[in-house]
Amino acid sequence: IYYHDNWEFGVVFEAKAASDLADFLSNYDPIRDGFWTAWVNGQIEGHISIDGRNAANKGAHLRYFIVSDAMRGKGIGNQLMRIAMDFCEKEDYRHVFLWTFEGLLAARHLYEKYGFQLVEERVGTQWGKEVNEQKLVMKR
Repeated sequence: IYYHDNWEFGVVFEAKAASDLADFLSNYDPIRDGFWTAWVNGQIEGHISIDGRNAANKGAHLRYFIVSDAMRGKGIGNQLMRIAMDFCEKEDYRHVFLWTFEGLLAARHLYEKYGFQLVEERVGTQWGKEVNEQKLVMKR
């Protein structure tokens, strides 16, 4: 709902996110991958994952990071990032990357807090709508 209401992303985004997440979970390996959810009063209010499939050559991929509207600004995003970054440190993932898009200011601030830096920008449509896509990388 957040991406639809705030960014006018439609069914293309929903289908891509569902397909990508299904692929990730179908190939999930707890030794190399991580998937964490934040539960509040019996409801999932956020989640984050680390996809380690290509960590050795491309880097680990931080994916599916979102916090519900009701929980934004309450520290859940920070807790999820800390868990994911601790996992990367434990697995010795020295290169972690993510793709996002311009305008997600709170998320960008959190990424930078954990050492991510912008390395690439381009206009693209991987989310089903033209946006300024951004690749951020964290290297240890």
